[in-house]
Amino acid sequence: MRDAKSNTTTANASIESMIIEIRGQQVMIDRDLAMLYDVETKALNQAVKRNIERFPDDFMFQLSKDECSRSQIVTLNRGRGQNLKYLPYAFTENGIAMLSSILKSPNAIAINIRIMRTFTLMRRMIASENPILHRMGQIECHQLELSLRQSETDKKLDEILQQMESGRITPQEGVFYDGQIFDAYAFASDLVRSAQRRIVLIDNYVDDSVLLTLSKRKKGVAAEIVTRRVTETLRLDLERHNRQYPPVSVRECDRYHDRFLLIDDTVYHLGASLKDLGKKLFAFSRMEVAADKVLGADASSVADAHSP
Repeated sequence: MRDAKSNTTTANASIESMIIEIRGQQVMIDRDLAMLYDVETKALNQAVKRNIERFPDDFMFQLSKDECSRSQIVTLNRGRGQNLKYLPYAFTENGIAMLSSILKSPNAIAINIRIMRTFTLMRRMIASENPILHRMGQIECHQLELSLRQSETDKKLDEILQQMESGRITPQEGVFYDGQIFDAYAFASDLVRSAQRRIVLIDNYVDDSVLLTLSKRKKGVAAEIVTRRVTETLRLDLERHNRQYPPVSVRECDRYHDRFLLIDDTVYHLGASLKDLGKKLFAFSRMEVAADKVLGADASSVADAHSP
């Protein structure tokens, strides 16, 4: 980590002078970005390589020797040694926006906002004479802002999952994006493992994958499923499951529209059925409502309990 004097130099650096044009695109070089983020260039590139699937060619590319020999690049490296030990990487606006989702430096988001504002300012100067370019600039700026917000959400969700794994907290709310199937499955499994007395799942769409998730509960924790209709397939799955694992009971009730997961006396509202977590974007939230109050909704319409 650099000393205070170097940090001051970084803070006062002109971002605009670091934005150069290569291959017809406005880009920034990895070492300049590393200086702004106050990390080593090697550390920045290693973080990118660990998440290389987030950086397609229009987000990042490696410069050629010819490109490094041009006056712009030579000027950038003046005072840092004329002989490059490696061919640097160039990041486009989209690539720079994506960096905030993988860097662990606490000031990465703040630095990216400064960079994005500089890109926007430069674009406005060019677009001021062309209404079409100006409109395109507004759209791109909006897309970058959305990307930054998503990056912030990803970081917050990562923190929640890390804290859950360490047992420090129980999550309050969050969002899983389309394709985060394993992350969502791990989240549900962690909730099930955290139960001390009982688990009640209220879900009208249940299959054998739900039974597998419930089988991860601690010994002695009761499990119950409340669903609109017990199909023959579900009944057979329950019979086979209960022969091998601690039994899960099921009962029918047609008064629930939403999905809930009750862990002891804590109520979670789920934006998707437990079997579909991660297949599409969904949210979950911890509710400040008594578990028995939620269960009381089916008092007048519960069918006979089914406990294969």
